[in-house]
Amino acid sequence: MNKKLFIKGLRDGLPIALGYLAVSFGFGTLAASSGISAFEATLISLTNLTSAGQFAGLSVIVESQALWQMVLTQLVINSRYFLMGLSLSQKIGKHASLPARFAMAFVNTDEIFATAMSVYHPLTPIYMAGLGLLPIVGWTSGTLLGALAGNLLPTTVGTALGVAIYGMFIAVFIPKAREEKPVLAVVLAALVCSFAFYYIPLLNSISSGLSVVICTVIASVLGALLFPIKDEQSEESEVAAQ
Repeated sequence: MNKKLFIKGLRDGLPIALGYLAVSFGFGTLAASSGISAFEATLISLTNLTSAGQFAGLSVIVESQALWQMVLTQLVINSRYFLMGLSLSQKIGKHASLPARFAMAFVNTDEIFATAMSVYHPLTPIYMAGLGLLPIVGWTSGTLLGALAGNLLPTTVGTALGVAIYGMFIAVFIPKAREEKPVLAVVLAALVCSFAFYYIPLLNSISSGLSVVICTVIASVLGALLFPIKDEQSEESEVAAQ
């Protein structure tokens, strides 16, 4: 059973790994052009596994800003993982140990979170290990290849590869949204909210990381109000009444 779950995790994580390979290649080339060595860039990707956070952190490093600015930047940009972690914890089996939960938190990226939340079985450490393994390899190896390529590619080409992550994230949600109306409604609500924070004055002055958190909360609350999920007790009561 554990072997099957691990293999299923590997299979689910393969498309994410391929997308990460292209995106992290862009990060590697940008890091190399900014004076970061291939080893340092690869180490950053291996220990962080976050696209937006790494690109923002790279600019902080290049500009030699204070350490507290790095901490604040990462806290704001990656604050959405607070909500993702809370949601993910609801699907994790009760017997998962604290070290296993820390390992799951480490691989909890946007795409891995979306994939993990779409499965119907409880999340186990074995499945999450398989799901996170290939994306880590893809993200790290892509960074190494991009850093080694260095100045062989124009910076604009490397930066353009970063757009691939948005297409990959959309590809995760579209099939699920076509199958279930609640998912479609939540995605549309998040989209409208995102447009508002981008175009409306005052709202567009809010940082991107914080706006993602606000949009996530609004879309989640609307989804919970419009499409509530019945708990086991209410379902048992309805069955008994029938």
